[in-house]
Amino acid sequence: MFRLISGFCAALMAVAIFATGAEAQSGYKIRSGDTLQIEVLEDSSLNRSALVTPDGSVSFPLAGTVRASGRTVDQVASSLAAGLAPNFASTPNVFVSVAAVREAVVGAPAAPPTTEIYVTGEITTPGRLDATPGVTILQAIAQAGGLTRFAAGKRIQLRRGDKVYRYNYFTNGGDKSIAGNTVLAPGDVIVVPQRRLFE
Repeated sequence: MFRLISGFCAALMAVAIFATGAEAQSGYKIRSGDTLQIEVLEDSSLNRSALVTPDGSVSFPLAGTVRASGRTVDQVASSLAAGLAPNFASTPNVFVSVAAVREAVVGAPAAPPTTEIYVTGEITTPGRLDATPGVTILQAIAQAGGLTRFAAGKRIQLRRGDKVYRYNYFTNGGDKSIAGNTVLAPGDVIVVPQRRLFE
């Protein structure tokens, strides 16, 4: 009798611990580097561990790539179920749990802060630049690979919100031009127009 009661108590305790763990996971926001355990009730051959990639996504057979970073396990499970649904007679039951969280490396230096700026037009590598704070317009152009041979270097624009500033690359400043050492702010856009026929 005592063994039966103690066995029942142990089972109750295990259920309580599992419920508490599941409840804690339901509010956890997944991060890149975490490992997820994914189970599909209707097809156990799909069950697997999946690593959340640096871009914050996981890949899963028949469902493709699903965003995971910043979401809860329930949200990821819903997305996976929706992605798998066309392959089943009815929407499958998908369960997601965090098998392992990304380990913080003790003593590792923190990633340096970056300033997001954008470069477009006649530039070797247009797009977003993750520059160090304090970067200047001249440094940003250099970081983007410099101007193409079709660039109108005298008419470069720095767009900051509603304001537009002109920059002359060849003189690095001067009349009606901001200086080359103008410090960029987050969200700044550098527009390099195309050269005109006789420019």
